[in-house]
Amino acid sequence: MLPLVKLIRGQDNTIVEADLVELWQKHVDDYANKWKEQLKLHGQSDKFWDWEFKLEFIINRQANREGFAIEYEDETQGLMLIETQMHGSRLVEGKRLVYIDGIATAPWNRAYIQRPPKLKGVGTAFLAFARTRSLELGYEGRVGLHSLPGVEEFYDNQGMIDVGEDEDYDDLVYFEYGVFRSPV
Repeated sequence: MLPLVKLIRGQDNTIVEADLVELWQKHVDDYANKWKEQLKLHGQSDKFWDWEFKLEFIINRQANREGFAIEYEDETQGLMLIETQMHGSRLVEGKRLVYIDGIATAPWNRAYIQRPPKLKGVGTAFLAFARTRSLELGYEGRVGLHSLPGVEEFYDNQGMIDVGEDEDYDDLVYFEYGVFRSPV
């Protein structure tokens, strides 16, 4: 069973619990029907992502791919796609990591689009879950991703290490968590 995650309601900063669930068609439909036009309207970098394709041809057909959604009050708040077997750490040669192949939060949760955002903490919750998944797989909490333009500061603030622009990946900045050390 997947964990509950804590998010912060933007209007009053109250902590609420949301469900982290496997990605299903309902979440893809929510992206297409409730998110996409807002993402286009506000010029967001993920406005053309094809979550239908990601679900049907990547997650459902590749054992090394996993998709997740965060739901609050039966509404999709975020989506994430991870790869669990093929990516290696750039910080520690020869070590595997969980690679986040896509992470998105609903338009109403983005401060750029709505102030205050309906819910805060969706991206943070996904990153924490990716680290947990990495630990479960024996990868010691290592997680990597390429940041969309304009989101680099978010990953920096999450304690990820900026490894630099990746010329093989449209010059997007690559970030990685190193080994997870639990506080004593």
